[in-house]
Amino acid sequence: GLVLGIYSSEKEEGAAQFTSAGDAFDRLVSGKLRELLFICGPPLKKGKTRIFHGLHQDFPSVVVVGLGKKNAGVNDQENWNEGKENIRAAVAVGCRQIQDLEIPCVEVDPCGDAQAAAEGAVLGLHEYNELKQKKKPVVTPQLHGSAESEAWQKGVLYAEGQNLARYLMEAPANYITPIKFAEHIEQKLRSFSNVKVHIRPESWIATEQMGAFLSVAKGSAEPPIFLEIHYLGGANTNDSPLVFVGKGVTFDSGGISLKPSSGMDAMRADMGGAATVCSAIVTAAALSLPLNIIGLAPLCENMPSGKANKPGDVVRAKNGKTIQVDNTDAEGRLLLADALCYAHNFNARAIVNAATLTGAMDVALGSAATGVFTNSSWLWTHLYEASIFTGDRVWRMPLFEHYTKQVTDCPLADLSNIGKYSRAGGACTAAAFLKEFVTASHWAHLDIAGVMSNKDEVPYLRKGMAGRPTRTLVEFAARLSQDSRN
Repeated sequence: GLVLGIYSSEKEEGAAQFTSAGDAFDRLVSGKLRELLFICGPPLKKGKTRIFHGLHQDFPSVVVVGLGKKNAGVNDQENWNEGKENIRAAVAVGCRQIQDLEIPCVEVDPCGDAQAAAEGAVLGLHEYNELKQKKKPVVTPQLHGSAESEAWQKGVLYAEGQNLARYLMEAPANYITPIKFAEHIEQKLRSFSNVKVHIRPESWIATEQMGAFLSVAKGSAEPPIFLEIHYLGGANTNDSPLVFVGKGVTFDSGGISLKPSSGMDAMRADMGGAATVCSAIVTAAALSLPLNIIGLAPLCENMPSGKANKPGDVVRAKNGKTIQVDNTDAEGRLLLADALCYAHNFNARAIVNAATLTGAMDVALGSAATGVFTNSSWLWTHLYEASIFTGDRVWRMPLFEHYTKQVTDCPLADLSNIGKYSRAGGACTAAAFLKEFVTASHWAHLDIAGVMSNKDEVPYLRKGMAGRPTRTLVEFAARLSQDSRN
């Protein structure tokens, strides 16, 4: 199969314009493609397709997809590069049509941006069907032509990174337990000589005095794991690393503060923070990015049992601060508190944590963007610019002292794990809680609860767990590595 792009005309009645690959193919078939498109009616709108059979022996089926306007670029209102997003969406639609025809291989028009085209193809075709007997046919997307092969390959790696996060988040919680999560990431990194993976057991976690993390884990029969990854891609292995921290609750029942049963199955993806940061490191290693990255993922289940945290219990974090657990379903911040304390051991250039932390974040932004709380304008600028490039957007949220008072005004301990005004500003009080465990001057907390899954909002992702914002984390790391070189 072959997927070709076509631009919308600037004028309503003007003829649509092929990409250079489309033009070349049209010449190859003596203008028949243009002729057929004209006969079929009005010009193709953005994201719409037409399919033709029997035009050329090498490509029995050709899908033409609408790319929108040719000169689309960065849209300041939307905070993304519209041209790249149009390519991703169009290529995904075209590749899925080839898949529906059960054709095993598809060549993809680079559409003037081979990286975006590759991302659209690889992300658009991905589907979790590991446990089904009837599976959709596997389609291998390839670049049509050879002009932009390096950019294409980069796009494939970015998309495969996000697909790894999607795979981990989508898999049932009895398949991705804390130890199985860690082993899966270790296996993905085994071939890289400059990566060390440490799978730390419960005894190590106890030695590190991570009392907040252990208090969540003790409610489950599954033992906790602290996953630590060292990617040494920098010219000097002693250079200050970028530290990624990810919340790794492989199933979140809410604990004693039990969640409603409706939709609880989706809480298998409550380790989305760990999935995205670990997948970003796998991608960084595959891209040979020239910087050092450390990944930290506290992994456990949050379950109700006779050993589980009880509302009102007080636990002690690694830095000595005591925490009153007023709601056992606000458990992610307990794991992250200890992991963030540990992250300060590495003299980090920046610490970035990601977590499906609060339903309040979903209420605030929905699935449009990841909420970012940060104490560093430098760090915010880098994340924001990376997100414009990837189309997986971020939006800055407040870290006001106003919210800190709501978690430090606590009757029994130094901190409460929920704000004293209950639901008001829930994402902001969660971020304020985490800030109490950070002394680094460049730290960002990414609340990814709103972008955890996709219904139909992102056209190049199928319905299911989204693996967002893996590509933004990779692009951020890539830009940071360029900064180091300069």
